[in-house]
Amino acid sequence: MFGTLTDSFTSAIKKIRFHDDEKALSKALNELKKSLLKADVNHKVVKELITKVEYRTKDKGIGKDQFLEALRETLTDLLEVGGNKGFVFAPNPPTVILMTGLQGSGKTTTTGKLANYLKNKKKKVLIVAADLQRLAAVEQLRQITTQIEVELYEDEATKNPVEVVKSALEYANSKIYDVVLIDTAGRLAIDDELMEELENVKKVASPDEIFYVADSLTGQDAVRTATTFKEKIGIDGVILSKYDGDSKGGVALGLSSQVEVPLRFIGLGEKMEDLEVFLPERIVNRLMGLGDIEGLAEKTANVIDEKQAKKLTKKIQKGKFNFNDFLEQMESMKKMGSMSSIMGMIPGMGGMSKAIKDFDFDNSSELKNIKAMVSSMTLKEREDPDLLNNSRKQRIANGCGLTVVEVNRMIKQFKNAGKMAKKFSGKNGMKQLQSMMGQMGGPGGLGGIPR
Repeated sequence: MFGTLTDSFTSAIKKIRFHDDEKALSKALNELKKSLLKADVNHKVVKELITKVEYRTKDKGIGKDQFLEALRETLTDLLEVGGNKGFVFAPNPPTVILMTGLQGSGKTTTTGKLANYLKNKKKKVLIVAADLQRLAAVEQLRQITTQIEVELYEDEATKNPVEVVKSALEYANSKIYDVVLIDTAGRLAIDDELMEELENVKKVASPDEIFYVADSLTGQDAVRTATTFKEKIGIDGVILSKYDGDSKGGVALGLSSQVEVPLRFIGLGEKMEDLEVFLPERIVNRLMGLGDIEGLAEKTANVIDEKQAKKLTKKIQKGKFNFNDFLEQMESMKKMGSMSSIMGMIPGMGGMSKAIKDFDFDNSSELKNIKAMVSSMTLKEREDPDLLNNSRKQRIANGCGLTVVEVNRMIKQFKNAGKMAKKFSGKNGMKQLQSMMGQMGGPGGLGGIPR
């Protein structure tokens, strides 16, 4: 998720090799400054960050570990601006959220992603179609809510968003919803008419919080528009959309401190699962290559049933993992969002997220071939891969349009993966995995930052 920024930190850190080397520190800070400015981090934010890192490093004694610790502390301070983090539920349901943003910012899609995130937390969510300016907005919400199986409140009999919101809230209270997300109208630019409409909707909705959806591809303009919305209408948090398409990524680093409103979520792709909570401490860990085990555990808990997970673990430990189990796990993984995001959460594996940036569970030719191969197997063959002799493999190859060589290769890969999973599922499995990661790139990925 933060590949460019992490590379910037790595490059700067490599400049420091010895203790008490002020020239090396100066080179590291200059390298960091150039990289951050190139990554589209605001120049004032960069200046403040560099000054604090230099002071803290010298205060602790110049060295690689001290520089890393100073960098981590300063980044955390930069992202911690107070206010709520993630999604906060009101004491009495429903929690009402006003979704605001400019036209084209990804506001409607983000509303769907947020609803999907809450649904995975077992919350009953209602989306309100209050964007009556853009012709396709309501239809877009219909498609989204159908896809994620969340209810949509719309009223074709009126063009007044205030009336729609008022009726929707009465409906939400009567049906005991946990959360109401109100998708409001946007504009190509901020104007008085938009703000007046939002103010009227805000009065009738009495929202618990107002989220502003900012397009990360607009860079520093995202900061300026968020600041204007804060001044005009008042916002409690920012959701940064389209972050996967932002090759620089620096806007996320300075947005909170510049707008003085917490960054609450980041949108990382086109799928409904591609939304992540922005928690400063966790984000800094990922920036430093330390991963986010808590975040990964939460993602996993949302899509994997605990009983099923225990059952699967026993099968893996006994070496009984089969093709049906594999397909089930692939379906679960799809619900966790982009593969690059998942890899970034695993300590020491953040560097791999670039290599698999465009990997897609739905469009991967390799996974399509595996699915085709499994579909050509009998039920017994799926359950027991050891049954697959040469004649069976030939039949399967003919059925899925692959060669026997390709089928043999995929079966071999599957068996090797099963052996590795069995090995790491034992008592010392985690130690062995950490050791392997250390050999691949060193603990933490940035030269061993002190824990």
